[in-house]
Amino acid sequence: MPTSTRTLQPGIVGSAGLAAVAVVATVDARKAILFGLGLLLGLTLYHAAFGFAVAYRRLLLERDGSGVQAQLLMIGVTSVLFAPLLANGAAFGQPIGGAVAPVGVSVAVGAFLFGIGMQLGNGCGSGTLFALGGGSPRMLLVLVAFCAGGFRASLDMDFWQSLPDAGPLALGELIGWPPAVALQLAVLLTLSNLVRRYAPMRQRLFTLPEETTRKRWLQGGWPLGIGALLLAVLNLAVLLVAGHPWTITWAYTLWGAKAATLLGWQPAASAFWQGDFQRAALSESLFADATSLMDIGIIIGALLAAGLAERFAPQIRIPPRSLLAALIGGLLMGYGARIAYGCNVGAFFSGIASSSLHGWLWIAAALPGCVAGIALRPYFGLRNT
Repeated sequence: MPTSTRTLQPGIVGSAGLAAVAVVATVDARKAILFGLGLLLGLTLYHAAFGFAVAYRRLLLERDGSGVQAQLLMIGVTSVLFAPLLANGAAFGQPIGGAVAPVGVSVAVGAFLFGIGMQLGNGCGSGTLFALGGGSPRMLLVLVAFCAGGFRASLDMDFWQSLPDAGPLALGELIGWPPAVALQLAVLLTLSNLVRRYAPMRQRLFTLPEETTRKRWLQGGWPLGIGALLLAVLNLAVLLVAGHPWTITWAYTLWGAKAATLLGWQPAASAFWQGDFQRAALSESLFADATSLMDIGIIIGALLAAGLAERFAPQIRIPPRSLLAALIGGLLMGYGARIAYGCNVGAFFSGIASSSLHGWLWIAAALPGCVAGIALRPYFGLRNT
């Protein structure tokens, strides 16, 4: 295979750098670190092409388990890294906690809706951000709809929280952290073996292309396994700095609410937005919200990665049916993520790594949603190949 001759796009790389400097100049040291972690997450997601929606589609339609195997590896490594810290409850003098949420009807319904939405939107919580930063105008519509869906769901939380649930359940707290980690690793290994039998990997997790050079590491094409390990380590860093694991979609709900206030919406009319945390977040700058800051960092990190890879080339002409799918997909993901207490990152990745049973329920409900979404894609002119 010939050596790549691609060169970076100086204007894009420079713009990403200037944007990053502008953000860092407005925040304190702790938030600057979180923003930097967002940058690294965006660069890793883009350069490893680490997606969730496409991975599930390839598993179900092409019997290619590569992407799902990378996810299982990522969650297993993160579970081991998280366990001693969550068991201690603090690190460097700061209290820390896992991504644990109630296990109930709202999680199942929300994850199912999210599964449909990620196939129509052609992205997920993290995929929306890194695809947007990488130059996809369609993902801007997905993001706007995502925010609207999350905000709408926040107004309905009284209803969803009134439905049956078993409360927050974390294996680490129920049976102890060493047995919890051992049990989760056993389940993950079993799932890996099942996936391998049904869908053999067509891409080795740690095989590098023949033309790998130092330049190649800047331009992308990273193995999925490298992406999985880096995301695990970066999630650990987020836990240490933020006091909680990596999350994404709370920021979308907040952005939707801030936009609604500009249109005349009154937060006092919503019980959800009268909570101390929500009310404070709504009244402060976006840069005061750690999740928002990291999400912005992911977008800029992906923009930097696209510039380094010379792949920033937005396609402005998008078929109307594809735009409609983006709108519906974003709304479903936003609504689903809010009532399910997270998305593929906050609920599935960080939730299971925190030993929360709601993370396992999330993926069990999201996969049937993906099946439904895949069946709907051709009606919107979206290819399943």
